[in-house]
Amino acid sequence: MLLEGKQGLILGVANKRSIAWGIARSVAREGARLALTYQGERLEENVRELAAELKDPLILPCDVSRDQDLSTLAESVQKEFGGLDFVVHAVAFAQREDLDGEFLKTSREGYRLAQDISSYSLTALARVTAPLMEGRGGGSIVTLSYLGGERVVPHYNVMGVAKAALEMSVRYLASDLGPRGIRVNAISAGPIKTLAAAGVHGISKMLAYHREHTPLRKNTEQEEVGDTGLFLVSHLSRGITGEVIHVDGGFHTMAMSMDLG
Repeated sequence: MLLEGKQGLILGVANKRSIAWGIARSVAREGARLALTYQGERLEENVRELAAELKDPLILPCDVSRDQDLSTLAESVQKEFGGLDFVVHAVAFAQREDLDGEFLKTSREGYRLAQDISSYSLTALARVTAPLMEGRGGGSIVTLSYLGGERVVPHYNVMGVAKAALEMSVRYLASDLGPRGIRVNAISAGPIKTLAAAGVHGISKMLAYHREHTPLRKNTEQEEVGDTGLFLVSHLSRGITGEVIHVDGGFHTMAMSMDLG
């Protein structure tokens, strides 16, 4: 088993459709023991219900916008696990009103909020968890991005700008943490109908367009992203850091459809 004896922390599980849950299932299948987080009582029940499928998971609260929550999270994980081999950051948020209409109309508070939760939280999380990975000889950090951080995607707006900042953060963190044996990478997944994606106007049309125009002529599956996450936290990817790996059926390679009539 690829991750026998390994321990990981996954943030961002909301329900069974979450990409974070897809990664959790993949790494647990290969033997990893996991700690999962939830934000607020509304999501706690979902996370605990899903966690029942895992082997002896640790379930902890965490609001990534609060430094104290992150510090407490790291302390709790250290107390229970002693250290970490990998961390998965699958957290993002933007106000619904900042996803519709023109990006030009993004509010100052909406911009700050999207950047804080969707981008800066990766850096804050890496800062408190890096010592837990160093103690075990190094580790891997994986975060989730989307093509909207590279190109304009309708109704993605401020979240696209936050994902662009997230991807650049991956590169700087990879440079900082590489000497400590810690790798940092991102997965840019194709559109999947998750709880977060439900806030993007026109997600159903986006999925249909993706399915029609991606080279593989299919939508991205949760399991595909989960197994890529497994690869990135395992020793199989030990020479990879600072990368954004697209798991979108090749959609990002296309400038336009070749079927022009």
